[in-house]
Amino acid sequence: MEAGLSVPERAKAGGGCQCGAARYELHGAPLRVWICHCTECRKQSASAFGISVTVRREQLRPLRGEVAKWSRDCDSGRRLDCFFCPICGSRLWHEQAGATTLNVKGGSLDDPIDVASATHIWTARKLEGVVIPENAERFAYEPS
Repeated sequence: MEAGLSVPERAKAGGGCQCGAARYELHGAPLRVWICHCTECRKQSASAFGISVTVRREQLRPLRGEVAKWSRDCDSGRRLDCFFCPICGSRLWHEQAGATTLNVKGGSLDDPIDVASATHIWTARKLEGVVIPENAERFAYEPS
């Protein structure tokens, strides 16, 4: 695990959708936690920002249920595959073709994560009134 992350170092963490039909396990510690303030993450989360937990692709193990995929273009110019429960619509994870990592949606984890050390991205699109901790790493747009 990278230094400075406030994510529990567990051998295994569970997660799933809102209705419980789709479940997964994460094996091993997350690599990074992101809070994204872009317009798409706000729409997807129906909130002020989106929370993503980066893990290696092989760390995610589906347990039950089917997931559906929807793909969209990102402001960065990349294409993103979004996986969700086809019953309740809860977003579970995002990935890009050919990438060795994927981003689990923070709200889909059973146990809440500590976002105190999260990296904030797309802060140029942050909603007024959202306060980013003074010592937080931040990027106006998406880091390369």
